[in-house]
Amino acid sequence: IPVGSAGISFTWCERWVEWHFVARLFGTDGVRGVANQDLTAELALDLSVAAAHVLGEAGAFGHRQPTALVARDPRASGEFLEAAVCAGLASAGVDVLRVGVIPTPAAAYLVNEYRTDLGVMLSASHNPMPDNGIKFFSRGGVKLPDDLEDAIEQRMGEPWARPVGDKVGRIRYTPQAVDTYVDHLVRSLRQQDTLKGLKIVLDTANGASYYTASAAFKAQSAEVVAIHDQPDGLNINERCGSTHPEKLQAKVVEVGADMGLAFDGDADRCLAVDHDGNIIDGDHIIAILALALQEDHRLASNTVVATIMSNLGLILAMREHDIHVDQTKVGDRYVLESMNANGFSLGGEQSGHVIMSEFATTGDGVLTGLHLAARVARTGKTLKELASVMTRLPQALVNVRGVDKLRAGIDPDVNKAVADANQKLGDTGRVVLRPSGTEPVVRVMVEAAPQAAAAQVCSELAATVKRCLAL
Repeated sequence: IPVGSAGISFTWCERWVEWHFVARLFGTDGVRGVANQDLTAELALDLSVAAAHVLGEAGAFGHRQPTALVARDPRASGEFLEAAVCAGLASAGVDVLRVGVIPTPAAAYLVNEYRTDLGVMLSASHNPMPDNGIKFFSRGGVKLPDDLEDAIEQRMGEPWARPVGDKVGRIRYTPQAVDTYVDHLVRSLRQQDTLKGLKIVLDTANGASYYTASAAFKAQSAEVVAIHDQPDGLNINERCGSTHPEKLQAKVVEVGADMGLAFDGDADRCLAVDHDGNIIDGDHIIAILALALQEDHRLASNTVVATIMSNLGLILAMREHDIHVDQTKVGDRYVLESMNANGFSLGGEQSGHVIMSEFATTGDGVLTGLHLAARVARTGKTLKELASVMTRLPQALVNVRGVDKLRAGIDPDVNKAVADANQKLGDTGRVVLRPSGTEPVVRVMVEAAPQAAAAQVCSELAATVKRCLAL
């Protein structure tokens, strides 16, 4: 492109050539990187302009012109990235509702509730503070499929006509949005549900749920002990939250709480702690919620969705209650795809990313925690008792490096070794081989009891993979 044509500068062209030819810009969950190094203000602005053109070309809801909702977590870098995103959208003729610091699932909900044409969430979820990310939602608060992400990336290389006068977008702060979301969380519970009498410790990871989590649980009369709820822009996920639950475990025991809940930086995940300080992971949470929904005749098709890395104990526990488990590839996007395609109502991952499609279009940690606590209150059982519905099988995992991961599913010797191992383990064990998405690694996972048996089979399989697939 000639320098200066269509108002495009040489610097802009250099950036686009670098992004376009080095790698796909979008990863598994939006665009992420070290803020102000990989993810710059310039990139955020250009991405937002392209997204405006792809997702907001026609205002579908009778607005003056296309409208976008912009939210962020408390990271310091979110402040300048938010400014860049809002500037990009408005310069492309999109009106902006800026809602400030709220969880990712809140942004998804509000895109639908406020009938905006698109949404933007600035967060790197559970990643360290120096990272940040840009995630887009289309109408209805839905994550983008690959083809729309590719269209946005492609649009970044194209010239565009800038609106002027009253066609430029306007930016409006909408502070009431956070309370609109909290009201939604509370309304998701049955009218007779109350958390009165429950003492619950909430670890909000100094992240986006620092206000919404406490507000929702207090609205249901729970006694709340909040920790890591003082975000300063620098302390998000710092030795706290769902990736570091040790302090939550200790606090629950210290204050004699009935349970604890840990969220990540953008609050789309939830892990729990019982009154003895034991971790209740996503698989256990799915099992508990599945039985609750089945009891209420709200478990669609009597099915839950989990990934291939969910513990076999979940599948066996669900089988005992005549609940089918539909297993997908690893990643919440694949769980959601299965749920949307088949009309399922519950799915999630071991990491605590749980999706309740009756109330949300994505994983929602606070929503999950509320329904888990409501189950404790409704049954009168402890969280430890409810979690006992599932017995976690021991797992052994070996990352085999320096191998041709593309042959992992087709090499005859490897396939025979996997088949022999599965036959040996029977119905109470299993083998999973999963190629890494980013490096020449095949992950070998074996579940079986006792732990020694899982470790032995895993070691033998890893040796076979290394021998047969070595580069």
